[in-house]
Amino acid sequence: MYIKCWGSRGSIPVSGKEYLKYGGDTTCLEIRTKSDDIIIIDAGTGIRRLGNNLADEKRNTINFLFTHAHWDHLMGFPFFKPLYLKRTKLRMHGCPFHTKFVETIISKIMAPPNFPVKYSDVIAQMDYENACPSDFSIGSVTVIPIPISHPNGGSGYKFIEEGKSFVFLTDNELGFVHPGGQTFKDYTKFSAGADLLIHDGEYTPDEYDTFIEWGHSVYTDVIDLAQEAGVKKLGLFHLNQERHDDDVDEIVNICQKHISDKDLDFDCFAVASDMTFNL
Repeated sequence: MYIKCWGSRGSIPVSGKEYLKYGGDTTCLEIRTKSDDIIIIDAGTGIRRLGNNLADEKRNTINFLFTHAHWDHLMGFPFFKPLYLKRTKLRMHGCPFHTKFVETIISKIMAPPNFPVKYSDVIAQMDYENACPSDFSIGSVTVIPIPISHPNGGSGYKFIEEGKSFVFLTDNELGFVHPGGQTFKDYTKFSAGADLLIHDGEYTPDEYDTFIEWGHSVYTDVIDLAQEAGVKKLGLFHLNQERHDDDVDEIVNICQKHISDKDLDFDCFAVASDMTFNL
């Protein structure tokens, strides 16, 4: 399983010399499987670069999963080049909502006056799969969804291939249980033994006092989750739009010192645009 991050920024894209190391695009991940399937998670602004790459490669069949329907996870979709290529076939999986909801949110993005090209003008073939079951397969990968603790709901995912597992839990608040969300213990069980856990770690402890119930986690809770779940690698995600590269580095240093002081056995880093993983 090959994983690439095309955007890890939260809430809104940013640019400037202060964001060169971690990037400014919002959420988009790409997974390539041993069966040569392509899975895209979320359509934040990072999907524009990914789409250009897939068009150049002439990759025509693409699977889509969404974590939830907030704007920063969808805003790049109209700029996804394969949408405008007749050869493209998109398999839109129903997670985390029912099939019609996925189709509705996508069509709304491109409805006037939001965008000049109408959804009905898209020439790629878009097939909407059934609503999200407890688990399903995309080629050689098993996909297991879990409800996230976030306003308006959504899904996190575990991807398993040949005994390796990747857990993706962005926009998930460990310190507060939103309607439909689950507990810290539930997410610990879900993440148990993961080779790679990427989790929302937007806030510092001081910030979290102000932003509790906004749907994002304080990084200290994420460290505790990784420790209790026994994961091998932890990537902090949904990087705050105001946090410059030096600020992110400072958080990572604090996390690494905590891990070292407690003699814990996992690696911690902040997920940057263009970062890749092979499981």
